Amino acid sequence: MALLLSWTAMTTWHVSLSLLDHIPGHCSPNIQTDNIGYGGDLRRQGNKDVLDGNLTFRESFKEMMDSVTTPYPECIQYLCDNIKLDPYFKEFYTWSRENNVPVIVLSSGMVPIIRALLVHLVGPEAEDIEIVANDVADRPGKKQDQTGGWEIKFHDDSDFGHDKSLAIRPYADHIAKLPENDRPTLLYAGDGVSDLSAARETDLLFAKKGKDLVTYCEREGVPFTLFEDWKSILETLKDIHSGKKSLEKVAGEGAEEAKQEGKEKETTK
Repeated sequence: MALLLSWTAMTTWHVSLSLLDHIPGHCSPNIQTDNIGYGGDLRRQGNKDVLDGNLTFRESFKEMMDSVTTPYPECIQYLCDNIKLDPYFKEFYTWSRENNVPVIVLSSGMVPIIRALLVHLVGPEAEDIEIVANDVADRPGKKQDQTGGWEIKFHDDSDFGHDKSLAIRPYADHIAKLPENDRPTLLYAGDGVSDLSAARETDLLFAKKGKDLVTYCEREGVPFTLFEDWKSILETLKDIHSGKKSLEKVAGEGAEEAKQEGKEKETTK
């Protein structure tokens, strides 16, 4: 088993191999933009524009990050002071280490911030977590420790800036070459528009309840399993790892829960 995580799913101010895009709460770029950038209203409109196909994620995210002019070291300190970890994420990470489940963070954020936050919130053992993300660079003629002195350095040339599907495929290709009985299950946990490219790339997708990734999956017919916090993800992973539940059973339960959630939305309109 391996888990890929989206950073945003792991934090609480706003994350199975394990690919995390979702590190329990709001993601650090969102927090930067909402509080020391151009604000939450413009950020949410940018997300809507991406979902509606009016902007690429790369364009929207560049606007977000350009709105933050605070010196980069101060950004890192601000986030360390204000972000809280999902209370169950550390328990999840301890379990993953004890059971040899690799954890990889895929993020549209920037490596220096993510690494600093992981070590600050989880502890020195978080130095072992692999991070695949964007980076940061000096603006021409300036330094990162100056006001307006930094800019995002995208991971690739795609419309996402960091196309997570391209990051996942080498892991999937490696797994496909293993003997069938030795192939780990590839899981992904995410929540937002930065996760759209990753939605179809793994054996099981966890999508955070009420977030943009759920909207996208429902519209495009992408199978997913809802989660609210890392407690529910950990319980599901334990069931799969122990053989209590098959991947097919978990996916089926996820589809049924999502269908029920959709019916409840319709009745409240």
